[in-house]
Amino acid sequence: MNALIVEDEELAVRKLQKLLNDVAPKLTIEGVTASIEDTVKWLENRRDSGQPEPDLIFLDIELADGQSFEIFERTSVRSTVIFTTSYDEYALQAFKVNSIDYLLKPVQRDDLERSLQKYEALHGRSTDSDPVRNIEKLLQQIQKQAPRDYRQRFLVRQGQRLLSVEVSEIAYFYTEERYSFFTTHTGQKFLVDYTLDELADGLDPNRFFRINRGVLVTHQAVDQIQPYFGNRLALNLRPVFDKEALVSREKVSDFKTWMGK
Repeated sequence: MNALIVEDEELAVRKLQKLLNDVAPKLTIEGVTASIEDTVKWLENRRDSGQPEPDLIFLDIELADGQSFEIFERTSVRSTVIFTTSYDEYALQAFKVNSIDYLLKPVQRDDLERSLQKYEALHGRSTDSDPVRNIEKLLQQIQKQAPRDYRQRFLVRQGQRLLSVEVSEIAYFYTEERYSFFTTHTGQKFLVDYTLDELADGLDPNRFFRINRGVLVTHQAVDQIQPYFGNRLALNLRPVFDKEALVSREKVSDFKTWMGK
């Protein structure tokens, strides 16, 4: 069995490679691509050279140049797909293509093992790829899931002591030089030992929205919303954020819906 990893975050690539090496040592990683453009070229070059497509593609949804669903519009993809993403709102769309699973980041060992077992169970059999049936199965799984237990507080360092900060006290999270921080509603800034992917996965999406790859905000932190070129939105945050807080183009519609809840 061989695979292609499509992921634009180097740390996420390393973590997935390590997990795959642990749970499926016989799996060969044929390549790693980081964008829609690179992935389309990789697949077409392989096809043109007469090489078979990989058995599996581990495909992140949010890439630097757009959503990876565009890959299926630009080229034929015959490989089985396992999506890896920080956003559960794309689940139904993911199952309209040749996907057998949908893993939320940070990818957990048990979840990855189940995905590979599912692939092995289906491999070599005649399977029904009807997207409607796939969606019905997904909805059944979602209905069986227990409510998420979202993060309630963070233990952070303040000088020589440790301080517990309630999530309700936090205005926004952001990344700066590969580190993650949050700012409280009172303007205090703290370093947290989590990536923004991990934070987005553990926080209540009704309370926090990831406006772009580097910023998570609360409703209370949004002071003003202004149009910005490229069909994006510019936010003025409170407490004042000393960088641009831009809602990426593909998130504008979801952000407006979230702000109106």
